[in-house]
Amino acid sequence: MQVGIAYSEPAQQLWLRIEVPDNATVLDAIEQSGILTKFPEIDLETHQVGIFGKVAKLDGLLKPGDRVEIYRGITADPATVPRRQRVGEDEDDD
Repeated sequence: MQVGIAYSEPAQQLWLRIEVPDNATVLDAIEQSGILTKFPEIDLETHQVGIFGKVAKLDGLLKPGDRVEIYRGITADPATVPRRQRVGEDEDDD
């Protein structure tokens, strides 16, 4: 069956379609895709993964057409970004 693998970092995005066995898991697809070689910074013990935007377990079974996504950490903590930057506008609009 065909599934997709997606990973994005600020300077580069990767989207692959691969063929996996019918009983493949999320981890099987990630390993088979070669993405761990292309992006050695991916640590599956700390990076979350998901299928179509919903967090999934590495041992979760895939269905035909699933899109496996590898999520990276948040680079800016919303609690520490000044409100004006979050909103993107000046509060002094009179």
